[in-house]
Order: sequence, then C-alpha cells, then structure tokens
Amino acid sequence: VQLVESGGGLVQPGGSLRLSCVGSGFPFSNYIMSWYRQVPGKERELVASIHSGDGGIVYGMSVKGRCTISRDDAKNTVIVEMNRLKPEDTAVYYCNAALSAYLDYWGQGTQVTVSS
Repeated sequence: VQLVESGGGLVQPGGSLRLSCVGSGFPFSNYIMSWYRQVPGKERELVASIHSGDGGIVYGMSVKGRCTISRDDAKNTVIVEMNRLKPEDTAVYYCNAALSAYLDYWGQGTQVTVSS
C-alpha cells in the first residue's frame, strides 16, 4: 500500500495551494480519503474528508470556507485545494485512506509553510 503526497512547499500569506495524493495497492474507490495536518507538539487535525460512494464531504473547522477536496477514483487520486492561506496553516499535511476505524493507511506527509 502506498499513498504519495505532492504539492507542498513555501506559500505566501493569502496565497493558495493544491495538494495531491495518489494511492496504490488497495481498492481506492472503497475508501474514505482524507487530509490531515500536524504541527509539532499538537494533535493531528482533520483538514477535509471525502467519502466513497456518495462523495460526502467534511471540512475541518479551521479551514472551512477556504478549502475544497475532490477525488478521482479512476486515477486513485484525492486533491485538496486551499486558499487565503495563513501562517497558522503551516504544518505537515498527511493523506489518509480509511476503510474503518481499524483499517487505515497514511502517507509520509508533505510540508506546507506559509510565510512571507
């Protein structure tokens, strides 16, 4: 199983970013796909989730209104786009694939730094 994230880097405040995650080795379309983020010393925080099947979406409170998540099951890809970035959006962003509370996979993470 692999989840490979891309798209992180340095972004100026007020800017935007697009993170991609490509999954392999598992039935991607059956899994809830999510993005989380983590800052050292703090708990991992949900950014956004998109369900399989009906494509239901949940956004974390700190990014709601600034974030869009989408998935392309034909390409085993989940994408999150964020705008109006703030320094407090600086974190390592992780892709997650979950079938249940007991079966999930994590990517290696990609650093996003929001700074001028």
